[in-house]
Amino acid sequence: MTLDVSKERTRNYLYQIKGAVVYKAASMLASFLAIPMMIRYLGQEQFGVWSTLLTVMSWIVLFDLGVGNGLRNKVAEALARNDKTQAANYIASGYSLIGLISLLLWIVSTIAAFFVPWQTVFNTQIISETTLCITVQVVIFFIVLNFWVGLISPILGAVQKTAITALGQLISNVLALCFVYLLTETTDATLTYLALAYGFSLVIANITLTLWFYKSQPELRPKPYLEIQHISPLLAVGLQFFTIQIAVLVIFTTDKILITQLFGPEYVTQYDVVFKLLSIITFVHSLISAPLWSAYTDAYHRNDMRWIRRMLNKQLAIFVGIIVATFVMCYFIKQLILMWIGEELNISQPLIFSLGVFVLVSTWNNIYAMIVNGIGEISLQLHTSFIAMLINIPLAILFVKYFDMGLSGVVLATVVSLSLAAVVLPIQVHRIIRAST
Repeated sequence: MTLDVSKERTRNYLYQIKGAVVYKAASMLASFLAIPMMIRYLGQEQFGVWSTLLTVMSWIVLFDLGVGNGLRNKVAEALARNDKTQAANYIASGYSLIGLISLLLWIVSTIAAFFVPWQTVFNTQIISETTLCITVQVVIFFIVLNFWVGLISPILGAVQKTAITALGQLISNVLALCFVYLLTETTDATLTYLALAYGFSLVIANITLTLWFYKSQPELRPKPYLEIQHISPLLAVGLQFFTIQIAVLVIFTTDKILITQLFGPEYVTQYDVVFKLLSIITFVHSLISAPLWSAYTDAYHRNDMRWIRRMLNKQLAIFVGIIVATFVMCYFIKQLILMWIGEELNISQPLIFSLGVFVLVSTWNNIYAMIVNGIGEISLQLHTSFIAMLINIPLAILFVKYFDMGLSGVVLATVVSLSLAAVVLPIQVHRIIRAST
């Protein structure tokens, strides 16, 4: 029976990768086609503001208190025990809890947005304070709404249907591409219109996935339900993920804010274009690693450590190929930018190199984070993330202002911050595997 389950898990894992390859490749193509349109539509400075705005607003997603990731683990555990009733109760409690959090968050964020000097935040004078405030309000509304309807993503992850999540991203990106094209043809450059286009794209995609999933899985369909015996475990696991998410937020998303404040929003475009191209590497790795989280959960709770060890060895073999691909892309990246954007950008070699190293370190960490996330042993990751969060911004300021390292100094600060996890997470994983075999 265990052998059959192990084979089925592997078969499903490979099937999810195949599906995700098609959906995510098309999704990335739509995203890449949209970016030159947006740069031409808004101009470099307004596009830099838009990119930074999305970064700032993504902070709101963290206020789910880690419920999404906690829900993913608890539903996967229940399904590993073939307890669909328990899984349905966790799903219902998750929706109810996130719904309450979303409502409160929308009220607080909407009121607070009126008191923030947005021109100062984004270091720009070319967009009026009124336009920025309205745009922020629109983005807040859609992000908070997606906060609730987007709960379908961790649920799909829990049932090991990550390819469907990739389909949702494809739907969203294709809709966004169509909306952006219409904006370029019919309107003047306005951030508010772009915010509306992206907001509707996200929400429509997640509602589509939600309706499909609960039609095909009626036994998991949520009902109004909020029970302390299911809320407490979600929050116990979720709050640990929440702390890690905050740390990851500071580490991964403050780069654009630091660049905006230290250099100006037009420099965000240089950083973002290089980052988007190199994100092809992380995109490819996400195709391979995304289905593993809940697969590791299932294997761990069925005591199938041989499967976990086998998958880890395959991931490390793949990482060697990722190293080669990253160096090749960094070497040809200026030519790729010219082909993609249609114009030359003044991008330094140190920025390209530092972003390449960042991609490799973050990919390495992700290989091991998937295992500890899946089995729920995240306390060590929590501590390394917290330390990285504390040192990231001071290091960036030190590298830029005192060592005069330019944009690459901001990125290298992130690389140094991630280095602790790059050492200790592999040690933790190998110890867990040895102790369980």
